[in-house]
Amino acid sequence: MSLLLTELGSLKENNRLAVKRARGGVPQTLWQTYSSFANTMGGTIILGVDEDAEGNLHVVGVPDAQHYVKTIWNTLNNRQKVSRNILVDQNVRIEEMEGKELIVIDVPRALRTDKPVYINGDVYGGSYRRNGDGDYHCAEDEVRLMIRDSSASPADLVVLDSLILDALCNDTIQKYRRILSTVKPVLAWNRLSDEALLYRLNAVGRSDTDSKLHPTAAGLLMFGYHYEIVKEFPYYLLDYREVIGEETRWIDRVVSDSASWSGNLFDFYFLIADKLTLGIKTPFALDEHMMRVDDTPVHKAVREALINTLIHANYYERRGLVIIKKLRSFDFSNPGGLRIAPEVAIDGGLSDPRNSTVFTMFTLVNIGERAGSGLFNIFSVWKQQNWDTPILSETFNPERTTLRLIMDKSADIPDKNADISGKSADIREPIRKYHTATEEQRTRILEFLHTDKTCSNADVCLLLDVKETRAKTLLSQMVDDGLLVAEGEKKGRVYRIRGN
Repeated sequence: MSLLLTELGSLKENNRLAVKRARGGVPQTLWQTYSSFANTMGGTIILGVDEDAEGNLHVVGVPDAQHYVKTIWNTLNNRQKVSRNILVDQNVRIEEMEGKELIVIDVPRALRTDKPVYINGDVYGGSYRRNGDGDYHCAEDEVRLMIRDSSASPADLVVLDSLILDALCNDTIQKYRRILSTVKPVLAWNRLSDEALLYRLNAVGRSDTDSKLHPTAAGLLMFGYHYEIVKEFPYYLLDYREVIGEETRWIDRVVSDSASWSGNLFDFYFLIADKLTLGIKTPFALDEHMMRVDDTPVHKAVREALINTLIHANYYERRGLVIIKKLRSFDFSNPGGLRIAPEVAIDGGLSDPRNSTVFTMFTLVNIGERAGSGLFNIFSVWKQQNWDTPILSETFNPERTTLRLIMDKSADIPDKNADISGKSADIREPIRKYHTATEEQRTRILEFLHTDKTCSNADVCLLLDVKETRAKTLLSQMVDDGLLVAEGEKKGRVYRIRGN
């Protein structure tokens, strides 16, 4: 018997587990759940288990397991019913529990090239995703984003023939050229004209419509002006904030729509890279020339997190890219889900950046790890520091990926840097803290309010997939901490960021 079944009595349906009574045959709702797990994070479906009114699970068994399994495979291979079969033999098995037969179906996360997985021959009407313990029908925007992500060719190579080369910022281009000539002084491209260099970078391309050069999506993101970028990417927003305590909003902020700078990715990187690493304690060390070394593995890991966020973001998705620096933590949050499974991304060795052309432009000037080792390096550095394991999380509707880096000692690892009083001699002074999960939820609420301005208790329930009492507790804490203000009474009450 599998470990999952041994713990079944203590489990409830969730975003990775669904049960079906299935006493009258293979239920049609099985295929909705198959689609939702495949299009989200994967999960397990068990046939022959019932759920009571309190959400407790009870084994009831299926009457003819072999026949059920045959029906399941026949349906999986019927393209009129299921768009793609992503299962192999070991994903569907019969198990016995309490003298009854159950069917356990392990649905993996679908490859991006296989998404969306849909049913009944209708890509827009038959695509589902998982939210908490239920399946929801994908909106058309979600389906279109999955289709766009499934392409084998880089999406940021698309030539935008509605824009001309004036959409690109000359100051940014010249800054890029100066850095390129510094890090690769013998590169022949350094002698090319601006237009020729941009063409070789795939920042501009020739349109099939008029045979003229126009910016590519990558070129627009990397070198464009903000007001031009939003013509192609309406939700585009880059937002960096430094927060020193729970009682303040921010002490420093860089945002792409401020009209005080270009607003593109290249300038954003250089505007905030030093801000991110400023204040990180630098141990005394000398290089081979007996010069002080001020760039530590932690500095490099934080910059790697920054570049990962920029190159993996889906700039067509809602809510923009948000980076928050606190006294002892960093949050890197970008629109768009992971293109490979989280565990694969963390293990390293496989790279699938959403904006691969942008990534190539960065790596050409020695920014970013090309070998798929970025996240692996970040996790390794944090482990070497004996800090809490970084948290890589995904949410859906809208798709969003968040990496949280916490500069605190892991509770289960002795602090070898503590002084004789037991006080940690590490980077910064301690501040009032919440549990990591609570901090993450509070950050997501603030990100939501930055875009939507106000929220209700019900909005937070939907955003975080939590119950009403949990949402109320979070919002009350944030009001008490001076982050939010409440307006209205009872059911009409809404919350906004203090000062907005």
